[in-house]
Amino acid sequence: MTRSRPTSRPNPRPLDGSRLEELALAYVARFATSAAKLDDYLRRKLRERGWDGEGSAPVAAIVARFVEAGYIDDAAFARAKTGSLLRRGFGARRIGQALGAAGIAEEVRDEVRAGQAEQRRAALALARKRRIGPFGPAGADRAVREKQLAAMLRAGHPLDSARELVNSPSVEAAEDWAAELDGDD
Repeated sequence: MTRSRPTSRPNPRPLDGSRLEELALAYVARFATSAAKLDDYLRRKLRERGWDGEGSAPVAAIVARFVEAGYIDDAAFARAKTGSLLRRGFGARRIGQALGAAGIAEEVRDEVRAGQAEQRRAALALARKRRIGPFGPAGADRAVREKQLAAMLRAGHPLDSARELVNSPSVEAAEDWAAELDGDD
């Protein structure tokens, strides 16, 4: 016996000012976010559900109020996101792309940009995680090294760093390369 499912859900009620504010508060309570991401979320909800309030929807006012109240801090979000991506092994280019996609201003991105030593540690973390260079199988042929190099480049690392790790003769040499700049940041 098969159950029949309703083919469509009833249309949700259009949003009003208080419901829009409730959605915004629930969103910032659940997710670390930037002002631009909150703005996009609220505008998407308005497109999906419609507006039942008077005048235009107060999305910009809600976002500004949340920033002023400290519920949203783009600089703190950028620092946390940068640290998270560095620990996962991503390079400066990919981190910049992620912050740009989150709507973080260029000035804030410049403030939280990782130094050379942090970037080298991130490259080393990726090499360990993805078994690149000395962390991978011994005697990798040219095709394997090219794939490893491509993986490092896709992760946002500069070509010279990627080559250094892919062609590193030993784990100790790779770790020494990553540690060369410690204390210079």
